Amino acid sequence: MFLVTDYKEPTKGKRSKGKDITLCGYPLSIFFIVVNEFCERFSYYGMRAVLVLYFKYFLRWDDDMATSIYHIFVALCYLTPILGAIVADSWLGKFKTIIYLSIVYALGQVAMAVSAVHDITDSNKDGTPDDMTFHVATAMVGLFLIALGTGGIKPCVAAFGGDQFSDHQEKQRRTFFSVFYLCINGGSLLSTIITPILRAQECGIHTKQSCYPLAFGVPAALMVVALVVFIVGSGMYYKAEPQGNIMMDVSKCISFAIKNRYRHRSSRFPKRQHWMDWAEEKYDKLLIAQIKMVLKVLFLYIPLPMFWTLFDQKGSRWTLQATTMHGNFGALVIQPDQMQTVNPILILTLVPIMDSVIYPLIKKCGLNFTPLKRMTVGMFLAALAFVCAALVQVQIDKTLPTFPSASQSQLKLLNMGPQPVKVNLPDNVQLEFSPNQASEQYLTFGEEEISVSVESHVGVTRALFLTKGARQTLLLPANVSHEWLLTKDLKAKPQQGNNAVRFINGMLTAVNVSIAGADPTLLEPEYYSNYSQIKNGITTFTIKSDSESCKYSREFGFGSSYTFFIHSTFKFGPSCHESISAGEDIKPNSVHMALQIPQYFFITAGEVMFSVTGLEFSYSQAPSNMKAVLQAGWLLTVAIGNFIVLIVAEVAKIPEQWAEYVLFASLLIAVCFIFSIMAYFYTYMDPMEIEAQFRKNVDDDDKDDRDLKQMMAVKRDSVDSDDEKDKNKQTQM
Repeated sequence: MFLVTDYKEPTKGKRSKGKDITLCGYPLSIFFIVVNEFCERFSYYGMRAVLVLYFKYFLRWDDDMATSIYHIFVALCYLTPILGAIVADSWLGKFKTIIYLSIVYALGQVAMAVSAVHDITDSNKDGTPDDMTFHVATAMVGLFLIALGTGGIKPCVAAFGGDQFSDHQEKQRRTFFSVFYLCINGGSLLSTIITPILRAQECGIHTKQSCYPLAFGVPAALMVVALVVFIVGSGMYYKAEPQGNIMMDVSKCISFAIKNRYRHRSSRFPKRQHWMDWAEEKYDKLLIAQIKMVLKVLFLYIPLPMFWTLFDQKGSRWTLQATTMHGNFGALVIQPDQMQTVNPILILTLVPIMDSVIYPLIKKCGLNFTPLKRMTVGMFLAALAFVCAALVQVQIDKTLPTFPSASQSQLKLLNMGPQPVKVNLPDNVQLEFSPNQASEQYLTFGEEEISVSVESHVGVTRALFLTKGARQTLLLPANVSHEWLLTKDLKAKPQQGNNAVRFINGMLTAVNVSIAGADPTLLEPEYYSNYSQIKNGITTFTIKSDSESCKYSREFGFGSSYTFFIHSTFKFGPSCHESISAGEDIKPNSVHMALQIPQYFFITAGEVMFSVTGLEFSYSQAPSNMKAVLQAGWLLTVAIGNFIVLIVAEVAKIPEQWAEYVLFASLLIAVCFIFSIMAYFYTYMDPMEIEAQFRKNVDDDDKDDRDLKQMMAVKRDSVDSDDEKDKNKQTQM
């Protein structure tokens, strides 16, 4: 039911007019704000879920570069809220700030979608962009606009929603913030499920590739929807006029105190109890006292960035780790970037459990589990999560093949003939090959030129020139006197958990090889095809020659590479598949993504105990008019934490990924120890009581000043009266 009532000022300050329309006791305007927030969070987290894979597999950056740019972007997203708060409070107001920056935000998302369209610069239609500079430049512009937009509106939307309630709607306001938080996690959860599915599709005008344009395009569309929904509700909003920014006042006061202290640094000037007291010549004592309380909390923030250094790597390093694992959960196959959904799912589960079960149980045990102790435990749990990640990485490394270094070459051999052969290699290595057989393992050589001799009915010895840092396969034809071919094999795991397959035709006639939905590949006699990317599951290949065909099926896992050899004795018919052999060049991923669940559990439990408790602690310890200042300081710790990742990724250059995880865990444990000492000596404050006491003292001082003035006025009157008497006496005389 809709109610239209007379407008009443819910808060102090000048506000623009709006219709006070309520629905079930709530201002109708908040429904537009809630929908806007859900769409915006879907847009942000959906784009961010696939971002690091876009860097690695589309822009072709290495892991360190992809991780660095990812964390630079996240850091900017947590730096720009300070700018957004200043603009909203000092210049445009919350409503206009949200509108203008949402437009910037939407343009950034559109730029990201455009940057992922490979056909724009793919003039030769080979599936690879010819001008990567265009795509990189467009992506960087898009990310900058997104960081400016999402960060700028971050401090405005929730506060703008709170402005819509009157003073008597405190209960409804609390419910709104709960729903608002639910929309944040709901948008995050849905987007991290949907956008990886969209990315896994294939799309393109000329050639098919992973569909990053769709994965970025849907979040862009949701951001446009968020903007339109917010504008539609414009006539119903209460729009508070900008009242000045407290962060600017705090900055000016601190700056003046530092300058004044520097000017009076000589020993002839008396010392003051606190360095902020040097601002008393210009600023109100209550403001100075409030700043002291804020600085006391900000000092505790110094160790906090290390937590965010670990936490935000779940979207970068952990996602890259998942690409080397398999996500087959039976009826459900999980994409590497979808593992991030474990975090919001666990948040929605652990927050009520912590509040209603864990914390009350600890309290009943007689333990004083203060907010700072909770934050300390949260940091320890995050470190434990990275220990789990390191253990998982060790298991992954055991399954990874040993690829050649820059000074080495690796070689496989394939006997394509129907007769067995003996092969002599350097260092007196002798191998015997049955007909249509390949060597199981790659042989490693340090020399660039090697001599290979083949013993069959005709002995042949030839020199081979190997490529440094490469893997190759030597194809020995049925007639070893004919030309020997060296193929180029993969020297890295196939991308995004796909499988790479190729065919070698050992027959003396050409055949066509195809899979469903793809054009056939003509395979010349005694020659090999290029690699094709195959997704996990059962794939059927069709081998054709004129009117005859043969079906060959095989089930694939994740991240493997196979060479299928069509025997020289191949014949079409019901048993044709028996004349095709498979050589496993790179083994499939054998470590399951489920092993990442413990590290996600510990990092999420740490987030609940650290982040949620930290926000509550900051709010309770902040003066009434400086909660935004502490919020800005809290967001700044997130930004600094992401910059620390850059330092480690780009400067440390640790070759083993598990060792990097252990390093991060060790750093956080050391910081956790330092923070526990700082927390031990911290004295909890009641800002409202301090402010009330301070105002009372100020009022008493003012009262004393008034009494003194009255006494002086009475005394002056009596003096004036005595003077008049003296004058009268003098006149009479």
